[in-house]
Amino acid sequence: MTDALKRLSDEGVAIWLDDLSRKRITSGNLAELIDQQHVVGVTTNPAIFQKAISGGEGYGPQLADLAARKVTVDEAIRMITTADVRDAADILRPVFDATDGQDGRVSIEVDPRLAHDTPATIAEAKQLAWLVDRPNTLIKIPATKAGLPAITEVIGKGISVNVTLIFSLERYREVMDAYLAGLEKAKAAGLDLSKIHSVASFFVSRVDSEIDKRLDGIGTDEAKALKGKAALANARLAYEAYEEVFGSERWAALDKAQANKQRPLWASTGVKDPAYKDTLYVVDLVAPGTVNTMPEGTLEATADHGEVTGDTVRGTYKQARAELDAVAKLGISYDDVVQLLEDEGVEKFEASWNDLLKSTEAELSRLAPTEA
Repeated sequence: MTDALKRLSDEGVAIWLDDLSRKRITSGNLAELIDQQHVVGVTTNPAIFQKAISGGEGYGPQLADLAARKVTVDEAIRMITTADVRDAADILRPVFDATDGQDGRVSIEVDPRLAHDTPATIAEAKQLAWLVDRPNTLIKIPATKAGLPAITEVIGKGISVNVTLIFSLERYREVMDAYLAGLEKAKAAGLDLSKIHSVASFFVSRVDSEIDKRLDGIGTDEAKALKGKAALANARLAYEAYEEVFGSERWAALDKAQANKQRPLWASTGVKDPAYKDTLYVVDLVAPGTVNTMPEGTLEATADHGEVTGDTVRGTYKQARAELDAVAKLGISYDDVVQLLEDEGVEKFEASWNDLLKSTEAELSRLAPTEA
């Protein structure tokens, strides 16, 4: 069952699980995935926590304690989510030690309501790093315009970052620039660059969902022939940009100071269109030095029948560019699509967070001790 996942790992792709819950931690399931399925990291987001905590299993005792203390709903969520991340980080600590800090990491996102507020994002990132208090944590910061200077500032303070919600090639280059600027600040402050890590989460399936919808609207044979191609093309060109930036003279100076490359992470890799093979955004995005964070269904599908044939990214750049050009020639604006996806991404995470606030508040009220 694990041959495909082992081959993926051997090709230089770090397999991370895009999910976390207290049940997954306490049941031993996470430890089992690490032991048997080559999982070497975990990512979370507001939607994942909303699903886990609203499901309720395992959270009752902590919620009762929080209710007894009469904490605010915001503090309750912060305490619950950081507890899960801390416990997951402890389970992954042997992987972190074995890979010299490259993997064995757990990501936790800043409050999505702060996505357009630079100072608040910086403050929240520092607070989360302090609360979790594990060296193998990554603080997730969205790649909004306001997020870019926050990335530089947080990296500059020596806090490792997972940059999330990247859809466009232009924004990805800005993210890499923000990371390098942060490393330069950290170096100037005398920090140990070898301890600072980062990944850049480039979202995949949502690009196909939006562009395919527009291609269907056009409806021609030429348009239909381009369905399912844009997301892979976009991600492959992102890897080309990664190779360029981390092959630059600017990077070379940081490399000499023992800095770590910011690895591309393929996110949103669960296939949305059932017409596509369920391992599409895994086996067609194999390249060294990348991370693929998968929902459990995609992980299981890859383990069961994924066909890993080696590097499927390098050498595809010309074709990828041609495919995005062909989409543009049909009148579909790339800039419009990626901006829409970024806006929707922030809105969806904020909506999940608000749902979590409501359900947690209801639980705190239900569990609150009655006055004598």
